Amino acid sequence: MNLKPQTKNLKLFFILFFCILISNNLLCQGDFTTKSKKAIKLFKEAEINYNERKDNEAIEKLKSAIEIDNNFIEAYLLKANILHDNRRYEEEITDYKKVIEINPSFSYKTYYFSGIANLLIGNYNDALDNFKKVETFPSVNEKTLESNSKLIEKSKFAINQVANPVEFNPVNIGKEINTELDEYWPTISVDESKLVFTRLIPSSPNQIISQLGKQEDIYFSYKKDGKWTDAVNAGQPLNTTNNEGAMTLSPDGNIFFYTVCNRPEDYGSCDIYYSRKIGNSWTKPKNLGDKVNSRYWESNPSFSSDGKTLFFISNRTGSFGKMDIWFSKIISKDESGNFIWSQPQNIGNVINTEESELSPFIHPDNSTFYFASDGHLGMGGQDIFISKKDSLGNWKKPENIGYPINTFKDETGIVVNSKGDYAYIVSDRKGGFGGLDIYSFELTGNIKPEYVNYVKGRIYDAETKLPLSAVFELYNIESCDLVVSSVSDEITGEYLVSLPVNHQYAFNASKKGYLFYSEHFSLTDSSSENKEYFLDIPLQPIKENMTVVLKNIFYDTDSYTLKNQSQAEINKLITFLKDNPEVKIEIGGHTDNAGTKEYNLKLSENRAKTVYDFLISKGIAKERLTYKGYDFSVPLSTNDTEEGRALNRRTEFKIVSIK
Repeated sequence: MNLKPQTKNLKLFFILFFCILISNNLLCQGDFTTKSKKAIKLFKEAEINYNERKDNEAIEKLKSAIEIDNNFIEAYLLKANILHDNRRYEEEITDYKKVIEINPSFSYKTYYFSGIANLLIGNYNDALDNFKKVETFPSVNEKTLESNSKLIEKSKFAINQVANPVEFNPVNIGKEINTELDEYWPTISVDESKLVFTRLIPSSPNQIISQLGKQEDIYFSYKKDGKWTDAVNAGQPLNTTNNEGAMTLSPDGNIFFYTVCNRPEDYGSCDIYYSRKIGNSWTKPKNLGDKVNSRYWESNPSFSSDGKTLFFISNRTGSFGKMDIWFSKIISKDESGNFIWSQPQNIGNVINTEESELSPFIHPDNSTFYFASDGHLGMGGQDIFISKKDSLGNWKKPENIGYPINTFKDETGIVVNSKGDYAYIVSDRKGGFGGLDIYSFELTGNIKPEYVNYVKGRIYDAETKLPLSAVFELYNIESCDLVVSSVSDEITGEYLVSLPVNHQYAFNASKKGYLFYSEHFSLTDSSSENKEYFLDIPLQPIKENMTVVLKNIFYDTDSYTLKNQSQAEINKLITFLKDNPEVKIEIGGHTDNAGTKEYNLKLSENRAKTVYDFLISKGIAKERLTYKGYDFSVPLSTNDTEEGRALNRRTEFKIVSIK
């Protein structure tokens, strides 16, 4: 199974079948526009050749038949059909023009198929003229009229797009990635430090690529000093002697989902697999199982940056069209750490059509969705579209991202960086290194997603400095929603989390046997779009008298009522106490020096007691808990500045004993 993007428009399969019917019906009737028996004999032989997929032989016989009688309409039509099948559209159009010249009223189908051929090479005005001509025939059936009406709309749309182009200046990303071979299906990590793509290579080193002697492998490149390194073959276990490609990375680049075809353990012809990166090595790929994969065809995965949802394409039962976009969510993990997936859901008929949707890409903002389709209004073949979520979380009607990004050719998809200012596409345009190359270009206007930043760093033991594999979580403080939950690399301790800007976040990291780490930060000012966040996290082994500031506990001013935004932090403290049942703690409340000492002592004590009461209500034994108010007697910083006073207003817990 070839994973390489196909340039043949899938919806033309119906059209080609319909064209065959024309010639077959004429042949059965024995009613030809020529009287030459020799020409008819050649025509019949050509038809046999065509059915045997001997296209070149069929074309030569049809040419000979036309030389005998250059008014032999059926020979022109069959030849045009074969030329279409081989994407020789200009020659196909020439044959249709000849039929129209011989007999303008022969059939509306001549204009219909001529219009399609013109559409597929960007002759939009000629296409429109042909489709309009179809409407003048009284014999056109209702189904064809409906299809023809859509093609008229598409032609008018394309004419308007060409007259109003969007900004598009693609740049080849260089010889480090692109070669004389085909490179395609690019994907990038959130921090844009890692590029993964598919390369079509000879099956053996000394073999010249042919239809049979080719193999699709995965390649990696890394960005150093702003430039991509020379791409290297991913090797085993990711690559095999079969085809691998059409992939996606988790935000941190450590989970790799990709398409594998024709393996004995596959559920269908192509399945989706995944592998984890541990240190510098990838684990043996695993099939995602029978929830995601089916006896049909699954490919083109795209993984959301919150680590919850995998989008993919499939032609399984329940699809609206020939190929639909589906998604499945991670419910949990089993004892071995394997993902447990929900039953896949169709993304719906706002996105999917009766034709084919391909190459889904969910941007790291998790609200902007790109995909390729030949079912929505486009330029002729597969076009790239964008859809954004509305206030209720539903996908809006897709919009074509415009000409000349989209052309009469098939656009195979798009990948957009986290900042939303640059995208990657694949093209065989002139000036490349050969075949399909990967290009980047600047995104502008309403086809840009929301800006997404990221925080990355390393989690390690505060005493030994050795890296730790720890759970880290990120919450949106305003909505209390969990943005992402993941685990740092068990070899390096590294982590990376993507962060849409214009929000406030609560961050925590935890590991059994250690005090958990708590932090919060804001990405609501304009500078948040111009800097990256690096946060190395030392986790302190649990010891008596150690103190942790609960940085995501919030109260209203002069109040000891917990805000809803404190929920995630409280739950993390509960989890810590349940994971470490031998630990007893004191909840401490602290204030700044605004107000009297008596007032602040009472306020700090009430705030500590609020947390104490909440923990007991959630099943923590009160024998393990005490609370105390400290007013402003134990400051962390000066009370002479607002920043210092903010640090001093805090709730913390102290390890009283470990038994």
